[in-house]
Amino acid sequence: MVNVLAISESITTFRQVEEKLGLTLSANPAFFTEWLNDLPPLSEAVQTRLEQIRQNYLYQISDGILLEETIKMVVLSPLLELAGFYQAPYKFRAEVSVRIEALGDNDEILTGRIDALVLQNRLWVVLIESKKTTFDLELVLPQTLAYMAGAPVREKPLYGMVMNGISYLFVKVQDQQYGISDLFATRSQYRNNLSEVLRVLEHLGQLTLD
Repeated sequence: MVNVLAISESITTFRQVEEKLGLTLSANPAFFTEWLNDLPPLSEAVQTRLEQIRQNYLYQISDGILLEETIKMVVLSPLLELAGFYQAPYKFRAEVSVRIEALGDNDEILTGRIDALVLQNRLWVVLIESKKTTFDLELVLPQTLAYMAGAPVREKPLYGMVMNGISYLFVKVQDQQYGISDLFATRSQYRNNLSEVLRVLEHLGQLTLD
């Protein structure tokens, strides 16, 4: 008998990612350098806009944790627009259904619906709602990897960004391996990390068109 299980409940640890999906963390430091190398420069006008986005976020969150729709409006949507993802040749879909056959002896089908934007089926921008001040993106990375494992295009590298308004991580999946970038934070005292986030987004977006 086939068991149909929800990804959000069945894939909650990196060990489960390895055992049920066959994905392992790459030990090669050169596996995921796309978030470091060949990043495009930003104009002064774009940097000014990013600083305004940052200030808007800090102002809105001053009264408490923001919900998903507010984060979309204040941070995510402006970032995607600046990255050019609302223009040709990019297209995206929201609320994407995923169905994966798990590895192992048990007949398990993992299913889920991603609260995400999928661009060109190779760049996944995943928005995770902040529910507590202690919320950590590490808690949802296994789930994000499961979603990426169910992508229809697997011959080329897949890239993703996980964010909750407070923090941002980039992920790469290729040949049953994955890599994770350093953490970027909106609340930074000495530099606007949104500039780096946008540069990485633009670069990964170009790579998915190759």
